[in-house]
Amino acid sequence: MAKNRAISMLPILSLVLFLISHASEGSDEYDDQGLLLSFRASIDDPLRSLSNWINSSASPYSSTSFCKWSGVTCDNSLSHVAKVKLSGKNMSGKIEGSIFQMGHIQEIDFSNNKLSGEIPHNVFSCHSLRHLNLSNNNLTGPIPSGLIAHLETLDLSNNMLSGKIPEDIGLLFSLKVLDLGGNVLTGRIPVGISNISFLEVLTLASNQLVGEIPRELGQLKNLKWLYLGYNNLSGQIPSEIGDLSSLNHLDLVTNNLTGPIPSSLGNLSDLVYLFLYRNRLAGPIPRSMFGLQKLISLDLSQNSLSGDIPELIIHMHSLQILHLFSNNFTGKIPNALSSLPKLQVLQLWSNDLSGPIPEGLGKQNNLSVLDLSTNSLTGKIPDSICGSGNLFKLILFSNSLEGEIPKSLSSCKSLQRVRLQNNCLNGELPPGFTRLPLVYFLDVSSNNLSGKIGEQRWDMPSLQMLNLARNGFSGNLPEDFGSETLENLDLSENGFSGTIPRSYGTISELMQLKLNNNKLFGNIPEELSSCKKLVTLDLSSNQLSGPIPASISNMPVLGDLDLSENGLSGKIPSNLGNVQSLVQVNISHNRLHGSLPPTGAFLAINPSAVVGNDLCSSDVATGLPPCKGAKGSAQWFLVVCSLAALMAAALSAFAFVAIRRRRQLETKRVESKDGAWEMHCFDPELSRSITLDDVLNSAKEENIISRGKEGISYQGRSITKDMKFFMKEINDINMLDSPNVKMQVLELGKLKHPNIVKLMGLCISHKNGFFIYEHVDGKSLSEALRGLSWERRGKIAIGVAKALRFLHRDCSPYIVGGDLRTEKIMVDKKDEARMRLSFPGMLCTDKYKCFVSSVHVAPETGETKEITEKSDIYAFGLILIEMLTGKSPADAEFGVHESIVEWARYCYSDCHLDTWTDTMIKGTTLHRPNEMVETMNLALQCTASDPSARPCASDVYRTLASVLGKRSCVSALKFSSLA
Repeated sequence: MAKNRAISMLPILSLVLFLISHASEGSDEYDDQGLLLSFRASIDDPLRSLSNWINSSASPYSSTSFCKWSGVTCDNSLSHVAKVKLSGKNMSGKIEGSIFQMGHIQEIDFSNNKLSGEIPHNVFSCHSLRHLNLSNNNLTGPIPSGLIAHLETLDLSNNMLSGKIPEDIGLLFSLKVLDLGGNVLTGRIPVGISNISFLEVLTLASNQLVGEIPRELGQLKNLKWLYLGYNNLSGQIPSEIGDLSSLNHLDLVTNNLTGPIPSSLGNLSDLVYLFLYRNRLAGPIPRSMFGLQKLISLDLSQNSLSGDIPELIIHMHSLQILHLFSNNFTGKIPNALSSLPKLQVLQLWSNDLSGPIPEGLGKQNNLSVLDLSTNSLTGKIPDSICGSGNLFKLILFSNSLEGEIPKSLSSCKSLQRVRLQNNCLNGELPPGFTRLPLVYFLDVSSNNLSGKIGEQRWDMPSLQMLNLARNGFSGNLPEDFGSETLENLDLSENGFSGTIPRSYGTISELMQLKLNNNKLFGNIPEELSSCKKLVTLDLSSNQLSGPIPASISNMPVLGDLDLSENGLSGKIPSNLGNVQSLVQVNISHNRLHGSLPPTGAFLAINPSAVVGNDLCSSDVATGLPPCKGAKGSAQWFLVVCSLAALMAAALSAFAFVAIRRRRQLETKRVESKDGAWEMHCFDPELSRSITLDDVLNSAKEENIISRGKEGISYQGRSITKDMKFFMKEINDINMLDSPNVKMQVLELGKLKHPNIVKLMGLCISHKNGFFIYEHVDGKSLSEALRGLSWERRGKIAIGVAKALRFLHRDCSPYIVGGDLRTEKIMVDKKDEARMRLSFPGMLCTDKYKCFVSSVHVAPETGETKEITEKSDIYAFGLILIEMLTGKSPADAEFGVHESIVEWARYCYSDCHLDTWTDTMIKGTTLHRPNEMVETMNLALQCTASDPSARPCASDVYRTLASVLGKRSCVSALKFSSLA
């Protein structure tokens, strides 16, 4: 009986077990849905990509609707979430840790969003997870510990992660892809990475890693891609790298690697890309490397490599790109290069190569870029150079090439950029050379070319820059160049005669016109004033006559005007001194008479710029005789100025007292164990949220952000309000005893601008003190620069220019930024620049000597370290150069150049601006292809050695906004290589 009862219970038990198991599954379904909804509630979804993520379950056991939600993929049973892929949805907010609690999740992809905050600590608690991609967000903080042993892909690249790479990284023994690039990680590369035996891709590039490359990396036999570039790695390249037999990408660029290239790299028979540029490698290229027959791209540029380039290169028959520029290579260019059928890009510039260009170069190649400039090459330009029909860049300047320009170049319709200047070329421009349809940059200056080019037909619709200066061209000037986009025209130092064509006034885009040192005669055409974008006009050293056209005063951006050494007569147009953009004028050695305008560029003009005329002036500093009645006028002017000065002094004193009294109402006095402290609050939020204890407790070793001559910087935090702030130590507390300095501090405390970090207050005792600034959630520009797209760099540059314009134009008296550099400009999560003013942020009424880095200041500051608004502009120019080139003014070496400015000016005018622009814009199309060129042009104007030649902040902003602020299409390109 009992036995039968037991048998009859079996179906019931089976049913119970069935219900229990299904109830459990239903609970998991509900949990997955709830965890997804919890994640959804934590983020902002402006594109409404997750609009169908709604709680539609009628019961905890029936709904599997989440399997149809956007970005969600379930497993085959439709019971559990297997994948959540939400890349590029413009989501923001912090990642809710609940998403990592799903028990069956295999892949999470939140890349290319705007997610912020720290990575949840439980990110690695889900043991089912195989692929995690959080790249291209704004995540901060350290990489969490507790790594998943079965994770196969981990991509945290292009965030703002900090701290060291976890030492237990080697526990990820199943990992195939590890990408931590584009963060601010510090410390050494953990040796434990060598334990990840299945690893195929390792990217640690664009961080702040130091130390040597671990030799143990040679144990990663499955490694195919190794990217360690853009760090501060030192020491030699380990020979063990040559043991990575599967490697096809090796990138160690922009580090401080020294010593020779190990010959063991010749063992990497599968290597396709080898990039070692911008290090300090020395010695010859190992002969073994020329046996790498699969190599497509080889870049060893910007090192100290020496020796010859051997004919053995003929064995690299897959080679498409060869960059060996900016080294110390000697000898001849190997003839073997002519036999490489796939060769497209050959750049050997800035070496000490000699002899001729290989005669057949270009005939069997597929050349598109050829740059052999700045060597000691001789002989002729080969006729075969455009044999591929694809050559678009031909750069051969600064050699000793001779003979005529090959006639074959006249039919090279693919050409876009041609630079042949500073050679010994002779003869005439070949027929058809002036009708190349795609050429936008043509420079054949400083040769021995001749002929009457005005008789040739010019039809170059793409032309933007034409330089024929310092040759022997004669006859009339060309009436037209067949281009509506011409911006720079330099025909100076030739033998041109005749008159200046009136048609030049129709070149609407013209920014620079140089016709100096010719034999031109006649009047200056009134039509030139129609060139509303003209910045530089140089007509000096000709035989021009007649008056200076009054219409020149209507040219809105004219900055440099040179009419010297002509036969001009009459009076100087009265309104010429009112042209605000005009900063440099030379009218010397003409037949001008009358008075010199007492305003604008004529105010305190150099006497050498007005000598040789019959002019008078009320300013004795010009060296000109006084005009009639000038003495009385001058005395009256002095009286007016004196009265104005007295009134200004009285108003300043009154304002100072009023401000001081008002500020005293916001002063807190506190006694501490270190004595009496005062906290002056310029912002009400400071007095409400931060106490003196918060300040003093933050001034600890573990909170130090940086150390420098100005003092120590700390990250502060309010305990009660959980509010972050920034603290800067005051080195010399005694300087605050000066009323002028106090006034400066008060003025800085009043500043409110979206691109300036707010000075919230001042905390001082009798022996110590701190400036309290608002906290900016982001990175310094020096840290953020790596990996930024051109569009984002442009936005940041415009933001800095806005801040300078505000300080120089809208503040009274104007304020200068001080020690401006990328380290002191913060970039927030919206790519807005936030300038932190160095103290004191000098008022023009009281220049105060402060600590300034000598490599970041204008040359006129000298030993005094006194800063003016023009030195601000110089510093901004340095920032632009760094943003364009990736080089910092503090870089130790610039080759033969003494400074980054000299190097940049060389690269802009006589070197390789085209090289780094082409590298940066590779794979993208800019709405205006010369944006970078125009920005560099502005940078060089800002860093002019003569302060008066530098533009004002308003003009800087206006120029940048015009060049960068109205683009319609700029790719979100990452600057992975800045040659």
